[in-house]
Amino acid sequence: MDNPQSTVNNADQTLVYSTAEGRIKANSNSPVITPSDGYAKVRRETKGRKGKGVVTISGLGIDNSALKALAKQLKKTCGTGGSVVGEVIEIQGDKREVIKSVLEENGYKVKFIGG
Repeated sequence: MDNPQSTVNNADQTLVYSTAEGRIKANSNSPVITPSDGYAKVRRETKGRKGKGVVTISGLGIDNSALKALAKQLKKTCGTGGSVVGEVIEIQGDKREVIKSVLEENGYKVKFIGG
């Protein structure tokens, strides 16, 4: 029983069929993208950021790589820093009008949320 050739490494094997349940489909680990309602929501936030203001853009309904590319374009145009958190783009500072113009150039309808 202690034959090293008969030892099976289960780390790289996946279950394909079970007698109790039949064929087992592999789980696809594709991220779920929240569908857009047609508007990019632009909001200025300071809560939880020690008084520093950021502009958040949500509701775009695009995948992660396109979201990062759009964030890069926004950061370059605004001349500020920023990041992508989940499905939300955060841009430092209050550059709502510049962000609105860039989003409209890319074909998004923009809605300002909050004050």
